[in-house]
Amino acid sequence: MNRLLHVYFLKVIYLAPYKNQIMEKFTKLKDLLATVEADAEKFYNAGNSAAGTRVRKAMQDLKVLAQDIRAEVTDKKNSAK
Repeated sequence: MNRLLHVYFLKVIYLAPYKNQIMEKFTKLKDLLATVEADAEKFYNAGNSAAGTRVRKAMQDLKVLAQDIRAEVTDKKNSAK
């Protein structure tokens, strides 16, 4: 019984913040994608080049964030084995 309690607390203390961190980044990714939508419309529909610059920057930020999430998911998947 003691071992089971120990494993439970390890999950709560160490894995819960890790899970929240991944979900936090995922939420950030969704928010960033939602905010860039208006600039994408301005660029593609109105030809606003400044909006195009903002879209390019946001796409780079999305790429970096997605790579971070991907690496964390891989780490978590491999640590579960």
